Amino acid sequence: MANFSIWEVLFLLCFSVSWPVSIAKSLRTKMVIGKSPIFMSLIILGYIFGIIHKALYSNDIVIWLYVFNAALVSFDLALYYMYIGKNRRELKRQ
Repeated sequence: MANFSIWEVLFLLCFSVSWPVSIAKSLRTKMVIGKSPIFMSLIILGYIFGIIHKALYSNDIVIWLYVFNAALVSFDLALYYMYIGKNRRELKRQ
């Protein structure tokens, strides 16, 4: 019998679907204006805290959802830094 919360799993699965949508849009449009690197960094920090909690107090398979989500947001943040310079230059030309 699983000792993790189904609600925690559903919460993380919702985010596991949401971040790829954001990533796909960034890859398709190469536009990241409006995204907040501070917000994404705080989300990553939250997932890191979730990973630490799971590792110390409730080590179960759900930890991998935290790791997966942190990786997705980290990739989205990397895209932000990859495209933001070009986006700003294009806005200045307009």
